[in-house]
Amino acid sequence: MVLLEAVEPRFRAPSSELAREVLIHGPILRSDLASRLGLSLATLTRLTRPLLDRGLLMELPEELDGGMGRPAKPLDVRADAGQFIGIKLTGDAAFAVTTDLKAAEGRRAERPLPSHDVADVVDVIADLVRELANHQDVLAIGISVGGVVSNQRVVERASFLGWSSVRLADHVEEKLGIPVIVENDVVALTAAEHWFGLGRGLSNFAVITIGAGVGYGLVMYDHVVSTADTGRGRGFHFPLDAAGPLCPVGHRGCSTAMLTIPSIRAQVEVALGAPATYAEILRMAREDNPVARQVVHAAGAALGHLIAAVANLAMVEHVVLGGEGLGVLSIAGDDMRAAIRADRDPEAAEITLLIDEDGFISWARAAAAIAIQRTLDTLATTP
Repeated sequence: MVLLEAVEPRFRAPSSELAREVLIHGPILRSDLASRLGLSLATLTRLTRPLLDRGLLMELPEELDGGMGRPAKPLDVRADAGQFIGIKLTGDAAFAVTTDLKAAEGRRAERPLPSHDVADVVDVIADLVRELANHQDVLAIGISVGGVVSNQRVVERASFLGWSSVRLADHVEEKLGIPVIVENDVVALTAAEHWFGLGRGLSNFAVITIGAGVGYGLVMYDHVVSTADTGRGRGFHFPLDAAGPLCPVGHRGCSTAMLTIPSIRAQVEVALGAPATYAEILRMAREDNPVARQVVHAAGAALGHLIAAVANLAMVEHVVLGGEGLGVLSIAGDDMRAAIRADRDPEAAEITLLIDEDGFISWARAAAAIAIQRTLDTLATTP
């Protein structure tokens, strides 16, 4: 099996590989780090010293080293070694956060997009960066979009913005003079959950997001899986309900038709003959409105079927759920769990669900995380 790493180089200098391991698994004892990297302690000490001298890594107070049988100082990354900004683009707005080197959130802001013209969107991004930077240096900017991204620089396709072959990183770098990394939003979120979030410490897990669309990401053997089709709707049209509604391209009961906010709204609005927001639909479902209740409970069951399918086929036991559409769980969580049980072998390991409830800010923080990942090599190898 060949796993392609979407957000990191396949081959790294030993020092950047070391920094990566400390960032993901730290605080970590030297003996454990040497074991993970397949290095001798002498080689590890030689590689570690420059990173300590430059202030990228730090030593923590001594604790007992189980492998060595004597006190040792664990290594960790200095969180204050740099400031990053992450930006999530939607069709309507840009959401932004600052983070430190461990992706801990600092300040946040959002701006509406006046149009989908590239120059207008770049201006909004520049305004957000200037506002949030607060006269401090920014090491890198991460931008996540729902769509196809190449080389972490070019938005090849983003239908919600009407973009094709937009060199977004170049445009923003020309405006601000700061390195920019662009990535598909689900890839970025999967990487962020792996390095800093609910998947930290897990070598294998899946990510499912529901909101304006349906996203699917996968981490196997400690690496984010990516292919040439990343961003082309890998989770959009998985069949879930043969009697369900049609999606915009004609699939009956697929994940888009059953789980996305636009589809849920359309089903309820057609039945009621009146517009309704997603929040209103959830409220109506709680109040036993028969139309809203049926649609929401069907969505909960469909999510359970999707979770079970992902866990069965990818052979993972942990699934991270995210996205702004998770409000259905407060009403239809039992339907979701029942569908998982129905589709899971009774002797299979129980699926552990990890819920990321931070909404759009999680997407923006994920964008910062990919900027951290890409910048880490430079920080670790710069003399």
